[in-house]
Amino acid sequence: MKYKKLMFLLGLAIFFSSAAMAQNYKYIGAAKCKMCHNKPDKGEQFNKWEAGPHAKAMETLKGDEKNDPKCLKCHSTAASVDKSLVATIKVDEGVSCESCHGPGSIYKSAAIMKNQKLALSKGMIMPTEEVCIQCHNDESPTFKGFNYDEYVAKIAHDDPTTN
Repeated sequence: MKYKKLMFLLGLAIFFSSAAMAQNYKYIGAAKCKMCHNKPDKGEQFNKWEAGPHAKAMETLKGDEKNDPKCLKCHSTAASVDKSLVATIKVDEGVSCESCHGPGSIYKSAAIMKNQKLALSKGMIMPTEEVCIQCHNDESPTFKGFNYDEYVAKIAHDDPTTN
């Protein structure tokens, strides 16, 4: 009986410490990601993002859409998250790295990023179709269908040092 109670309390402690840690994840913005992910030998992920549609997502909004929460939730990472989680990211950055990879304040260091399992434990997300369809869905007035494999290939930005 004491063992079960101890295991239950340990489980609760792990759950609450995980929840508390999750609240520490902050959105830091693409400029912080650029510091490491802009180098040719690493794959220039920042340049690929900057030249792609996600970085320009705010530019596609017109007039009142730029202030409409229904539009901003998918066109701006900073506008789509709880303001208490925003560290240095800006609304006009569009759909930044952290929309797909999770808030980077904890996993951003090279020491953590070189170990994918550790980075995932520190809040990094590996984008999946489920992540993408949170925005690429029929709630959008311009939605014309979404083929995950086709579109993910268009924005691919792998790190050649991890392959």
